[in-house]
Amino acid sequence: MVQDDDSFFREVNEELRSDQVRFVWKRYGKILIGLAALIVIGTAGYRGYEYWDQHNASQSGDRFTAALQLASENKNDEALAALSAIEKDGTGSYPVLARLRASSVQANKGDVAGAVKGLTEVGNDGKAPAAIRDLAKLRAAWLLIDTGPYEQVSALAEGMTAPGQMLANSAREALGLSAFKAGNMAQAKQWFKQIADDSTAPRNVANRAQIMLDNIAASGKAP
Repeated sequence: MVQDDDSFFREVNEELRSDQVRFVWKRYGKILIGLAALIVIGTAGYRGYEYWDQHNASQSGDRFTAALQLASENKNDEALAALSAIEKDGTGSYPVLARLRASSVQANKGDVAGAVKGLTEVGNDGKAPAAIRDLAKLRAAWLLIDTGPYEQVSALAEGMTAPGQMLANSAREALGLSAFKAGNMAQAKQWFKQIADDSTAPRNVANRAQIMLDNIAASGKAP
């Protein structure tokens, strides 16, 4: 008798579940089908975008490599044209990299002012990665050592001289050389001493700093 009761209750529960499923499907079937379709379309769309993005990035990379090859062959005008095109319609990080490399090509052509302008624009571009911005500013600062006043070099490089900054010692060296060129030996000594006292400074940079400190000491123009 108990077994018959158990069997009866199981059948009733199964019927109830079936009725619930039919009710849910009848009421929400179209919505469920729509959601399923959206999931499928969304997944396909994402995969399509992923393929499109990778394909475009690959094309931009190939174009950038070709532009670098032109620059290495001293075909500066052709390289600048190729880099300019990447700036306009390249994908990913390639437009900003193209701007950065174009400035170096301009410097090689003797257009230092144009190169500094382009590098400064990259350095002030909030959309560019911080590391790229710092690299652009530092490159502009080094170009200005021979062509600009200390104040201009300082405006670009001094923000990178704090301990722990990745480019700190390169920035200090640029500032030291600019101060030395301007005849400000005390200021130059300060920057080169920071390099010499920094245990993390690359050996070649530290060696150059020590040579400059020796030259400053020999000049007798700095306490």
